[in-house]
Amino acid sequence: MHSIELLLDDVADARVRAQWAALSDAGLPSQADHASGSNAPHVTLLARRRIDEVTDPALTDLFHGALPSRVELGAPLVFGRGRGHVLVRSIVATRDLLDLHAAVHAIAGDDDDVPHSSPGRWVPHVTLASRLDAEGVGRALGVLDDFEDEEAHETLEDAEGRVRGPDTARAPETHLVGGRRWDPSRRTIIVLGR
Repeated sequence: MHSIELLLDDVADARVRAQWAALSDAGLPSQADHASGSNAPHVTLLARRRIDEVTDPALTDLFHGALPSRVELGAPLVFGRGRGHVLVRSIVATRDLLDLHAAVHAIAGDDDDVPHSSPGRWVPHVTLASRLDAEGVGRALGVLDDFEDEEAHETLEDAEGRVRGPDTARAPETHLVGGRRWDPSRRTIIVLGR
């Protein structure tokens, strides 16, 4: 599937990759299992069989005006059933994010969108793992709980270099900082803003 995606800031990207690694280290399927250079934590705005490259300049202009955009990583969610469960980290949908999603669809035009990316049905998220069965979902949620507990007890340094202990530690702000288009027919990432 062709897609238009938003990328996370470096700190949030590293945090999601650490969650991927924790799942993989526990012997569970994880996005860490994908060795492709294009594999990065992202939020998919649009997915369909084809996205015309003629939209790239307008999308680039849109992303330059809208990014960076502050968002919040929310709770884990599970999509699918059977052996096809997908574990994701939700993104709290702000008005700005919903407006950006609608603007991307307006630029790309109407087509046969993958339902989970279409306006009115979109659930913004970052994928953590796929191909999980019900037992795997339970184990993965336990791994994420342990990850969160461990992270909450770490001593953190904020952007200004101040050390924060467990009493004041909280996840740093998350920003969407870049846009890209994935063209699977050419196996190419087209950067649309960073």
